[in-house]
Amino acid sequence: MSNPIAPKSRPGWRLAGVALVIACNRPAPPLPPPAAPFAVGDSLRAPDGSALPSGELGRSIRRGHAILVATRDSLPAHVGNALRCTSCHLDDGRRPDAIPFTGVYARFPQYRSRSGSVSRLEDRINDCFERSMVGTALAWDDPAMRDLVAYFAFVSRGIKVGDKVPGQGLPLGNATAGDTAAGATIYASTCTRCHGPNGEGTPLAPPVWGPNSFGIGAGMARLRSAAAFIRHNMPYDRAVTLTDAEAVNVAAYVVSRSRPDLIGKERDWPHGDPPPDAAYPTTAGRRPPPP
Repeated sequence: MSNPIAPKSRPGWRLAGVALVIACNRPAPPLPPPAAPFAVGDSLRAPDGSALPSGELGRSIRRGHAILVATRDSLPAHVGNALRCTSCHLDDGRRPDAIPFTGVYARFPQYRSRSGSVSRLEDRINDCFERSMVGTALAWDDPAMRDLVAYFAFVSRGIKVGDKVPGQGLPLGNATAGDTAAGATIYASTCTRCHGPNGEGTPLAPPVWGPNSFGIGAGMARLRSAAAFIRHNMPYDRAVTLTDAEAVNVAAYVVSRSRPDLIGKERDWPHGDPPPDAAYPTTAGRRPPPP
């Protein structure tokens, strides 16, 4: 896993390499200031307008928020890379089109094709620990799990089961391939100032490939998910400035790079229905359809 996966070979790669060198030598734009963490206090309100409760429930919600913004420091035994929950769920999991937590409490239990089973919210949380943060699952009765669920419940208060929340999830496109050479050029000129020239991350932003990044089994390792996240949220200080094609190309370049593996990933989508941009082949996906 230490050697990056080479981008797809293309006839114009040499020209793109020249452009990459030129882009790297340009003066870098000023770095954005570090984002101030959201202050979870009595001023925080749920979607229905209710304030943070007092007493032990309010303290649990605050602890859940603290885990989200400092996941590795809070749960070092369960995080195996340099990410935190809010690396992907931006603005404390409350930004639309950035995989928000708003309403998630009302959407579980739900059937998930990747596991081929009905998942509870606790299962989905552990998916993130094991896949996105390359770590280990929490026990369902772990106090940290209870605190996380308490925060999700609070930021979903007033949202009914079955309700659609504007901006929930990611607005996935239809792309199944991108130009990694063009994506490398855009990454060099636009993304390195925060994510580093080798995807290693900086104090401003998390790694996007390499051993400290999200794993191959994470949803963000899929082209359409990465492209949608980049299109609607990146660059962090100038979001929605890339075109659809540019976002797809950057995503193609990023997801083509090396990242931590996931043991057993070939058993995903056991019913043979992987999405077209699945980051790896699956056993069931290779089986011929039943007669």
